[in-house]
Amino acid sequence: MRMFVGGDWVEGSRREELRSPFSGEVIDTVPIAGQDDVDLALRVAVTGAERQRAMTAYDRQAILRRAADIADQHVDDLARTISMESGKAIAEATGEASRAGDLLRLSAFEGSQVYGDTLPLDAHRGAGRHRLGLTVRQPCGVVVAITPFNYPLLLVLHKIAPALAAGNAVVLKPARQTPLTALKLVEVLLEAGLPPDAMSCVTGSGGEIGELLCSDSRVRKISFTGSTATGEAITRVAGVKRLSLELGASCPVAILPDADIEAAASAVAVGGYTNAGQVCIAVQRVLVDQAIAGDFIDALLPKVEAIRTGDPMSKDTTMGSLISEAEARRVERVVHAEAANGAQLLLGGERDGAVMSPAVVMGVDPASPLSQDELFGPAVAVTTVPDVETAIRLANSTRYGLGAGVFTRDIDKALRFARDVDAGSVQVNWTPLWRADLMPYGGLKASGIGKEGPRWAVREMTELKTVVFHGA
Repeated sequence: MRMFVGGDWVEGSRREELRSPFSGEVIDTVPIAGQDDVDLALRVAVTGAERQRAMTAYDRQAILRRAADIADQHVDDLARTISMESGKAIAEATGEASRAGDLLRLSAFEGSQVYGDTLPLDAHRGAGRHRLGLTVRQPCGVVVAITPFNYPLLLVLHKIAPALAAGNAVVLKPARQTPLTALKLVEVLLEAGLPPDAMSCVTGSGGEIGELLCSDSRVRKISFTGSTATGEAITRVAGVKRLSLELGASCPVAILPDADIEAAASAVAVGGYTNAGQVCIAVQRVLVDQAIAGDFIDALLPKVEAIRTGDPMSKDTTMGSLISEAEARRVERVVHAEAANGAQLLLGGERDGAVMSPAVVMGVDPASPLSQDELFGPAVAVTTVPDVETAIRLANSTRYGLGAGVFTRDIDKALRFARDVDAGSVQVNWTPLWRADLMPYGGLKASGIGKEGPRWAVREMTELKTVVFHGA
């Protein structure tokens, strides 16, 4: 497949094979963008940004709504592409693809609802009554969007749809492992009437072109989802730019003595292993009250055992592969190192290529790597706690703060958890693995800065200007 750069589909001077993480078979070949491709993409994006800014919000909304209708017609094709290149189970991939149209429509709407304020200038001493102040928002200009492999459609859309709706031009750098879904999305947008200079999609190595994109002075806004280490590297090279960084996590779930144990176990069995645990808001740590720990484990294990691993394209598979065998080996090492250090591997942890059986690890030290570092794999670490105070302290004990959950029937304890846990999203009687596309999404601490969700992303993709009219 070709990449779309500077208003045209190009082969690129170098190409690489893209292989299925499950079977190792070659799916396609894609270009490896270089410095010249980046320069062309940014040069054309400057012109595209001017065109986008001059276009009415009504016209931009119409394009995105047409794109939504086209995406709805291609759900099956998009789902197959997601599954082939990421190893995601086809049922999960279909769920992801089926949300594309709604997310485009929501972004289109929010892009048409960019309001300003009037300013009470007469409240300032000496300003008088002959001045009128107001604020307006205008597009940032050129937006660079850098996206991860785990949701190669939705996490691309959460960046580019609000950016385009707000009147920007976008240069998209999708994950090297999953470029095909992004390129198909570009086809959808162009078919819907998006001006070709409003969008480029450069594929290949983030290590080779990431710094070129992020350091360029023509870029006004960077929106990145990925590891905290890469996010920190972006901040060092970006210069004076607006940044949205969705970074790492080690999400906790507290299960208090009065919790509905069956409901909690069912939720953890989903929240810990969806997309083979390769979700920033996946359940990584379970902080269960020691009084109910045995009952919780008894409820959890059969639910995890029922997860069916295998060929992602099979409808019988409920958990596909990790993104690569190397990633599966890394997760395997972490899980087994924890067991070697005294924790109990109650279930799973076996690996076959890039497929790993879902693991439950009991008695995990809260200071261990399995608790403190982002795992991004199909394993849940269980730690017992004596009370809600300890649960809150341990929930806050990592450098991350993306999502958290608590199961309890006690409203006072739920409120305390919600107020005192430092996380961008707190779910009461569910796990962190719940996200409505319309809600603000983003973390605290080392989990990032800025918010996604179309309404908040449109704000992040625009800049505030103050205008004052002076009368005689």
